[in-house]
Amino acid sequence: MLSFGLIAVFWGNFGQSFFLSWYGASIQQQLGLSATAYGSAYSSATLVSGLCIMAMGGLIDRIRLQTFVLIVGAGLCAGALLMWQVSSLPMLIVAFFMLRFFGQGLLPHTSATTMGRYFGRNRGKAMSIANTSVALGEMTLPALTVWLIALLGWQSIWLLIAATVPLVFLPLTFWLLRRAGPPEIAAPTVDTGDTPARVDGSRRTLLRDGRFWRVLPLVLAPPFIVTGVFIHQGSILAQKHWSPALFALGFVLYGAAHWGTSIVTGALVDRYSATRVVRFMGVPYIVGLIAAGLFEGNGLAFVLMASMGIGMGMMGPIVGSIWPEIYGTRNLGSIRSLITSVGVLSTAASPILLGWLIDSGYSINNLLLSLGAYALLASVLSLYAYRPAAVRPN
Repeated sequence: MLSFGLIAVFWGNFGQSFFLSWYGASIQQQLGLSATAYGSAYSSATLVSGLCIMAMGGLIDRIRLQTFVLIVGAGLCAGALLMWQVSSLPMLIVAFFMLRFFGQGLLPHTSATTMGRYFGRNRGKAMSIANTSVALGEMTLPALTVWLIALLGWQSIWLLIAATVPLVFLPLTFWLLRRAGPPEIAAPTVDTGDTPARVDGSRRTLLRDGRFWRVLPLVLAPPFIVTGVFIHQGSILAQKHWSPALFALGFVLYGAAHWGTSIVTGALVDRYSATRVVRFMGVPYIVGLIAAGLFEGNGLAFVLMASMGIGMGMMGPIVGSIWPEIYGTRNLGSIRSLITSVGVLSTAASPILLGWLIDSGYSINNLLLSLGAYALLASVLSLYAYRPAAVRPN
């Protein structure tokens, strides 16, 4: 089952911003799009995708996992085929929507929901290992993409990606699911003082719980910050006087930090619980963003990328484990689809908001400091959320 989670997350990389961003220049050139038109197409597709995840994500609670995987795989394949043939702005928006919806959204959602249900005592480790597929993609897919674009052209690559779904992804995942054993014995109830954890809560339970709203800004900080920095890296490089080659090296460090931190955090979650560890999730962003905003020099590019990699590595096992830890697993798909949807919406809002600030004359240093301040405030607010000694919903 762990291998299934790894594979689902890896194929989801084909809808992630770090992968799609490498096609931006080629798409704009071929379709004759301005930066504004291209960015608007991407953000609008992401926005609709986030709303649809909220509606469809809970389906995983009601149908067989194999059927859900087949639907998601077929959608990803169709999106890749559409990107292969894209020739107009409307086609591009639909292709972006399908890649973001099925790739960025539902495949990681499928992995995290399945890991959360299947594993108990080792849930944190399972989440962390499954999420290393994102780091693996970040370290390998950009270089491979650049080489394939030069060899085949950017659209032909999408035909290859589409072909991997029926030829590799679906047969392999079905085989792994058939071989999966019984679920792991559930973890002991988290020590929460005089009140046991609320189990088998619904999406309504979550939304009525005041602690959820106090931790939500911190949960949204990683996707909001990282997407904004990546999408507007051109402006950041120009004002910070960092070269593209330097930033490319930073991506390798980002992926390595993401990978290593994910493994360590998974073990910490299993030992101390996600409710204890979540309050530290914003620390890397506070340190990296404030340092990059206050100081100059090439070394700060590596500080920024390493801190974001550490923060993203912490996010996977913590956010993946905290919902079943508090609300149980019966409605986990519905709860996770809501969280995934809101996270996707934050990745749609970030490029627009940060782009507007940059166009309004807001300096990159002030922008980085503002993002660091957001991470700090969100971290402070999270201290009053899922405190181990007080877990009863408000």
